[in-house]
Amino acid sequence: MFSSRLASGLPQIVHSTFLNGSSTRLIPAISSVASKIGVNDRSTVIASNSQLPSGKSQIRHSHTDITVPSFDNYRRAANSNPDTSNTNPDGRRAFTYMMVAGGGVVAAHAAKNVVTDLVSTMSASADVLAMAQIEVDLTTIPEGKSAAFKWRGKPLFIRHRTATEIEREQNVNLDELRDREHDNDRVKDPSWLVLIGVCTHLGCVPIADAGEFGGYFCPCHGSHYDASGRIRKGPAPLNLEIPSYKFATDTTLLVG
Repeated sequence: MFSSRLASGLPQIVHSTFLNGSSTRLIPAISSVASKIGVNDRSTVIASNSQLPSGKSQIRHSHTDITVPSFDNYRRAANSNPDTSNTNPDGRRAFTYMMVAGGGVVAAHAAKNVVTDLVSTMSASADVLAMAQIEVDLTTIPEGKSAAFKWRGKPLFIRHRTATEIEREQNVNLDELRDREHDNDRVKDPSWLVLIGVCTHLGCVPIADAGEFGGYFCPCHGSHYDASGRIRKGPAPLNLEIPSYKFATDTTLLVG
């Protein structure tokens, strides 16, 4: 850049040299000086009264011919006109509501599946559900006898009562009972007594056909139950529990 400035001042130097009558000797010297000035010393040019341009040159690097890409082919017809939002706001609002509602339905369905899977992991296993209900053939239990079964991990007592036992239990004075409950409220068929064989005191298993009242006796702490499963003597506070059951047929009992 400095050499170009020096070249612009050479005509005046050459012109002044011709006036002094020494053109043949000075022109080569000037070119030699010019090469030295361009490399080593800028002050020599200033001292020679050459009118060289001063200041910094500027080059514009910004581009003004860039073409902005158009995405009109990818826009919906409703969005191609920028004034559509003002002229038809209901249509755009309806589309937004539909998208929000659709997302809500999808989210609700996903949440339902997550909750269902979580609850299913905490539910009872298949073998437990299989034992949730049992069928008992009543023809295998003779009159005046009791049978024991296992139901949901607990002992289940089923007693085929005689007419004498039924009459005796129905005539018991309720004022004599600790946990007052009539015999008719504890059976669906007077001939069949269905109980959970767990003592209401501390959870021992009573013995059937034992005790002072002809029903059940707990050997752990001496609780006596009658033939209706009601507590009559001992530390037990409540009567024996009655499970949920129904008669599927006259000879089949469904427990659970």
